[in-house]
Formats: sequence, structure tokens, C-alpha cells
Amino acid sequence: MQTRCALVGMPGSGKTTVGRQLARRLQLPFVDMDQRLEEVLGTSIRQYFEECGEAAFRDHEQALLAELAAQDGPVVLSTGGGVVLREVNRAALRTGFDTVLYLRATPEDLMRRLRHDQNRPLLQVEDPLGRLRELYRVRDPLYREVAQHCVESPRPTVHGLVSMAAMQLEMTAAARRRR
Repeated sequence: MQTRCALVGMPGSGKTTVGRQLARRLQLPFVDMDQRLEEVLGTSIRQYFEECGEAAFRDHEQALLAELAAQDGPVVLSTGGGVVLREVNRAALRTGFDTVLYLRATPEDLMRRLRHDQNRPLLQVEDPLGRLRELYRVRDPLYREVAQHCVESPRPTVHGLVSMAAMQLEMTAAARRRR
């Protein structure tokens, strides 16, 4: 299957893990935006946030997404959790990718996954669950706005999520062929 697929969702929803496995299953190239940004920035995202702030990070994220959306050829892209915050990024996701999948998990499910994670700058606060709830409140409608499909990811296995994502991509491709 030749497709351009982007995965969106909250931090810890499984975008990188599912994206990597989905790309392997479909024999497509995989790009992790956060990893690529760390390579470009020459430091971790957490360190960049601390030194330069979120707005500067979002500028780099926007530039990278624009570059990736303008490319041709099949790809599975794992985005950063906050990529949907800017309208220009939402537009790039809609126009640059055949399919956008939203990996959805509740803040409580995410907290179980992330409770020991020290690398996510937006969760290094006194009340990380409260922060996740606030991020979810703001971002969930934006993820839904750009995604053609929502894949619930509370506790299924990675294999199960990859299978659900692949099925959504196959259904989208079949619908396009019928048009």
C-alpha cells in the first residue's frame, strides 16, 4: 500500500511505537518528528524547551512539518503531541497526507503510561495528571478536526493498535479507489 499517513495524539498515546510498527508492516518509510527535531536542534526537546521556550520549539516544529508535508512519496509520520496547536500545521496535515489517524487515550490512561517519564517537558509539573487533563481539553478537538479516523488506544497491545491503524488505512484506500 502506497500512502502518506500521519499519526496525531497526546503525549504517550503510542504515535512513535505504533508508527514504527505500522511502517514496518506496510513496508513504508517512517519519520518521527520529535526525533528529527532533536537531530536538527542538536539537543533534546526538553532541553530546548528549557533554554529557548515553547514558542521557539513550535516554530521549528512548524517548519519541519511544512517540509515533510510538501514531500512526495509514501511515509508514516509520527507527529509531536502539540503539532495541532497551530492552524498552519493542521492545514499541512490535511493537505500533505492521505490519512491522519488520531490515537486517542484518556488523560488517566496516559498518566499510567507516563508516570515515570522525565523527558516530556510539558509534564514536568507538580500535577502532571491535571496538566494532561488540560492538554487533552485543548487538543482533543484539534486532533478530531484533522483526523479522518480515531483509533482508541487506552490499553490494547501495540500489535492491536497497528492492526486497527492498518485496517483504517486499507478502508480509506478502498474508498478512494471506488470514487
